[in-house]
Amino acid sequence: MKQKLSKKAAAAKKARDLAYALTPRRRKMKAENQRRRRAAAKKGIKIKGMDYDHRRKKFVSVKVNRGNGGRGTKKE
Repeated sequence: MKQKLSKKAAAAKKARDLAYALTPRRRKMKAENQRRRRAAAKKGIKIKGMDYDHRRKKFVSVKVNRGNGGRGTKKE
């Protein structure tokens, strides 16, 4: 569900999110995701609705990958 933010707050959030997405760690993770998804598709593995979990080193459902089983993602 989309957050209800003012235009100013939404612009600030967009800038923060972009800055985080472009950090070296996130860029490395995105590149790894892309490599793994392409390799899995080539092998015929069904990955629709799945995310690559960098901690578990395997594809898991999007639902499972959000929040680490109720423990959150702050300490990742």
